[in-house]
Amino acid sequence: MPKSHWFLILNGKATDNEPLRDSVQALRKEGVVLDVRVTWEPGDAERYVREALEAGADTVIAAGGDGTINAVGNALAQDPRGADDLPALAVVPLGTANDFAHAAGIPLTPEPALRMLVASTPVAVDALKVEGDGEQRWCINMASGGFGTRITMETNPGLKKRLGGAAYVLTGLAQLGKIESLTIAVRAEGFAWEGDIVALGVGNGRQAGGGQQMCPDALINDGLMDIVLLPEHSSDELRQQNVGLGTLITEGASGVAERLSVRSRSQWLQLESTDAFALNLDGEPIQARRFRIDCVPKRLRMHLPSDSPLLQHSGK
Repeated sequence: MPKSHWFLILNGKATDNEPLRDSVQALRKEGVVLDVRVTWEPGDAERYVREALEAGADTVIAAGGDGTINAVGNALAQDPRGADDLPALAVVPLGTANDFAHAAGIPLTPEPALRMLVASTPVAVDALKVEGDGEQRWCINMASGGFGTRITMETNPGLKKRLGGAAYVLTGLAQLGKIESLTIAVRAEGFAWEGDIVALGVGNGRQAGGGQQMCPDALINDGLMDIVLLPEHSSDELRQQNVGLGTLITEGASGVAERLSVRSRSQWLQLESTDAFALNLDGEPIQARRFRIDCVPKRLRMHLPSDSPLLQHSGK
């Protein structure tokens, strides 16, 4: 195996992961130069990405949940250099839901995830540039809003640690009678919609919120984002058809919810509401009254399985 230099940025909540420790030691014995950095407070991931850039690392590994992927990917995408001049991004999923890893087909345990990294060649992927009220952030997986975002933000961290993704379901069930709609105007290429919604998803990836398949057809390298809106009246129809929101949370926009949703696909998107509202970017919330989202083609390179469902393969 050719000499490689990797930076593994580990979420501080996962420092007791023995399988990861063993896998790191094994790769070092095989000749990989692998530096490990542990995040402790906000800003650490960005600082470690800068360190990796200065060290000329080949790959930066986000070891944690979807929020860790967001922090590392955001820091890479904020750098003005092009994708070919940046380290590739890789993922070792150690979070509660691991939505991106599930959708991308990345192994969910450390050793197979790292072995996949060794065996794979980085591929160019898109990233979502999100601008809201003067703040700019990047999103690798999905921007979501409405009911699903509220659940993600309000789920107790202790409950997530004990129950994993099921914690989101329980929180959603507890919020059944508290659904509040959001009045919003949506503009995209060849698409315009205004009204009240209970949920929205803007997908570069396919799922968020602990398995909620908001954008089941999204691809990470097609130069487009998938847009899904669930209008406010759909929550009444779901109740009339005896479809609980617990089912909606676990199954996302499939079945009845898919029939009731409004969908489009575009390279750009504008969202506007009379009041500030939150978008959840890979688990990290950002709040504004107006958002502009652009899908930037080939912004980064990532290590993904060659047969990843998120990749648009030649000939398709």
